[in-house]
Amino acid sequence: MLATRVRQKDGVFYFVSYPAEDLLRKIQFVSRFYGEGEQIAPAEIAEEDEIAQFIARIERSDKAFQRQLSRAKVKAITNFYETAVSQPPIPGTVLLFTPERLHFRALGSSEEIGHLEEPSGRYLVIDGQHRLAALHFYRRYHPDDAHTINIPCVIFDGRSEDFATEMFVIINSTPTRINKSHLVDLYERVSWAAPDKKFAARVVEHLYSEGDSPLRYRINRLGGRSQQEKWILQAELFNEIHRWVYKNWKTIQREGGGAREALRFYNLVRDFFKAAERVWGDAWGNPNYMVTKPVTLKAMVRVCTGLASQERGSGEDRIKRWERLLAPWKERVRDFRAEGFYERFPAKGQVERVGRIHRELARAIGLEPARAAKGADD
Repeated sequence: MLATRVRQKDGVFYFVSYPAEDLLRKIQFVSRFYGEGEQIAPAEIAEEDEIAQFIARIERSDKAFQRQLSRAKVKAITNFYETAVSQPPIPGTVLLFTPERLHFRALGSSEEIGHLEEPSGRYLVIDGQHRLAALHFYRRYHPDDAHTINIPCVIFDGRSEDFATEMFVIINSTPTRINKSHLVDLYERVSWAAPDKKFAARVVEHLYSEGDSPLRYRINRLGGRSQQEKWILQAELFNEIHRWVYKNWKTIQREGGGAREALRFYNLVRDFFKAAERVWGDAWGNPNYMVTKPVTLKAMVRVCTGLASQERGSGEDRIKRWERLLAPWKERVRDFRAEGFYERFPAKGQVERVGRIHRELARAIGLEPARAAKGADD
């Protein structure tokens, strides 16, 4: 097929005008799409195809791709194809990815225009699945018209898995596409993520997966399989951990900023919540109390940052010391009953309420709120 080779910095990709019928034959849909009385079944994805598995997990779990919204969106695009008479029905490019290295043969004296071979397998659609799903249904209803349509496509070939993941995130990281909790999962896989965010994401990953974490499987995250009740969204917890990390990033960098330092931060948060669990007693994880609800958990992380800033010990001794320090919270357990909680902690919204709970918990143990918010600096 005829293609234009485009070079940008060290990267090379191709621009192609793809006949609709040929393109629909060469793509795989990783989500289910609905038309009028029919549907496109998602392709079976090989277990080793991590990119397709990754995108499918997001599209099948994110609210932007639920059945009702998907149906409405595809129907609207199909209708646009049918009514677009004097304008191109598909003016925007579709982004395609293949892990295969495609052969490009330049034409004549031109270095950038030539023939590009098709991959032996199917393309993964990085952006444009809804447009192509609508085209699929449009072709069913109007085969003669669809036969005349060519789709502007950008093809990326032979890149690493991380490249495809990164491109998908860049395209889709808006409030109407992938939610923030999903993006936290990606910080360690994309090159553009700031090092401090990658570091915070690593700490959150430990909190979710480590066997000794009091929050293990209690964090609501992409792809989580545990059926346990979830206490907090991954994005909410990430924001609090990142707040702490960001304020101490220079010190963290001096210590190397790697996996070892992330594990140290995890150990601090883990020990703090172990001590807090002992202090809260039966209220911990109890649905009749707000102790393990997001507003309180976030407030406690802020208290933890203050305690960590003056901490030099480790292990079981630290848990016992912190348990003694947090002991005054036992007297506040009744205040954290679910019934009447919002009246006891009035606020205009969650942000203000988290701040208020944080201040009260900090004062109860003699920790100045300003210092509690400062974070660890060792």
